[in-house]
Amino acid sequence: MNLAALSVAEARRALDAKEFSALELTNAYLDTIKVKDTELHAYLEVWAEQARAEARAADERIARGEASMFTGVPIAVKDNILIEGRIASSASKMLENYRASYDATVIKKLKEEGAVFLGRTNMDEFALGGSTENSAFGPTKNPLDTTRVPGGTSGGSAAAVAADLALLALGSDTGGSIRQPASFCGIVGLKTTYGSVSRFGLMAAASSLDQIGPMGKSVADVHMLFKAIRGRDEHDGTSVSESLYPARPLKKVIGVPRSLLAKGVDPEVLASFEQALETLREEGYEVRDIELPSLQHALAVYYIVNPAEVSTNLARYDGIRYGLSVPADDIGGVYSKTRGAGFGPEVRRRILVGTFVLSSGYADAYYRKARAVRSLIRAEMADVFQEVDAIATPTSPILPWKLGEKADPVSLYAADIFTVPVNLAGVPALSVPVSTVAREGKNLSVGFQLIGAHGAEENLCTIGAVVEKVHS
Repeated sequence: MNLAALSVAEARRALDAKEFSALELTNAYLDTIKVKDTELHAYLEVWAEQARAEARAADERIARGEASMFTGVPIAVKDNILIEGRIASSASKMLENYRASYDATVIKKLKEEGAVFLGRTNMDEFALGGSTENSAFGPTKNPLDTTRVPGGTSGGSAAAVAADLALLALGSDTGGSIRQPASFCGIVGLKTTYGSVSRFGLMAAASSLDQIGPMGKSVADVHMLFKAIRGRDEHDGTSVSESLYPARPLKKVIGVPRSLLAKGVDPEVLASFEQALETLREEGYEVRDIELPSLQHALAVYYIVNPAEVSTNLARYDGIRYGLSVPADDIGGVYSKTRGAGFGPEVRRRILVGTFVLSSGYADAYYRKARAVRSLIRAEMADVFQEVDAIATPTSPILPWKLGEKADPVSLYAADIFTVPVNLAGVPALSVPVSTVAREGKNLSVGFQLIGAHGAEENLCTIGAVVEKVHS
């Protein structure tokens, strides 16, 4: 069984043909986890016995001829997505022992398919960061070079797929948290249209930005997982029906915002990006320069909107209702001691910034202006998508950095320049690996990002498959 070459379609065919059982497939991943994850730390917890039980149930279902696409398929789950009865800590001391009381909608859908859940993956605490170094339980390492970060915040999920510790993984994307680690680890990641996948059961970081999405080794695998988890959900008022956005005919036109690429992009990353564009030209696509003037403000807007929503959402962790509680003489002391002990530095930083930009006297100067520019970004993108199928950028302007190298949070935030506009606009985006760059004897991955109009995941996967086919 060659896990490195295994796809969802091939696993489905082999399982149905009884070439191997779901239990054998699950055990193959569990054995690989034992060998590799001690160094990588992709998982916070492996559910070995439960996974084997789910695999046996999948084998019974296959034997009855009742298999669905993901019956018996092993999947890793980011630690901020709830599975009933299992710990979901969001990689925080605040929720270290919290057990979920219900299934997230995406988990419910995959349980109905008969999927196997291998374990919960490491992440930046409460999905705040860009490297998976901000976990309360230690960083994850990049499988391509274990001295470097895997990206964040879904770095554990990306590392698990890249290192053959899972066939697929679920992540969440608030400002690039699926796409950046996918780029750094050499896999495919899809940030879905806001509302296309239910957020019910996803621990909220920034509610108007967060989206659950799939991560896998190929565009086809990611596309299949997306189709399994999407759809309107009565438990999530922001979720939308698949029919809300009609299918868009493919014009075979790609837009490139050249002004964004003028500075701050590594030469090797830029060369790989241009090579991918040339591939699309050779396949009959027109590549044209476009203008998106408001995107120059996207990073500043994001780091006002995100902390503001984080500050509001994380106020619920107060030491009173659930999670960590540190005793004190009065309720104010309980609040301050619990939050001081339970939250890491990056979480505290964003809460402080968010509280400031929402405070009296500053909300008009910062938060409301940021919301106005956000509307401009969304409008400009909508106009561009009247002319092009997708906007192309590098996924990250830089290669994965060394663990501990970016202690300055501002330089860390700057790595999000190409990913945060997508979440501000609520549109989908796909990251596909297009090349590798040799550094210190290791081949580091470069990702190519395709951004689409609302509901344009199908077109993104079609274009992404073209790029993937040539560069795989």
